[in-house]
Amino acid sequence: MGDLKITLVKSTIESKKDQKATVEALGLHKVGSSVIKKDNPAIRGMIKKVEHLVEVEEI
Repeated sequence: MGDLKITLVKSTIESKKDQKATVEALGLHKVGSSVIKKDNPAIRGMIKKVEHLVEVEEI
């Protein structure tokens, strides 16, 4: 397993509280911000929860 680049592509304004908390836990703040995380099941689960708000690419 490598690394994942996660980018916030949609706003969390209309999202549920748990989805906002997940985006924040991933370290994303503004639309267009990106983080690099290690690929593991916990991160994959977080991505699955907010997959409509983020874009993911493997690096």
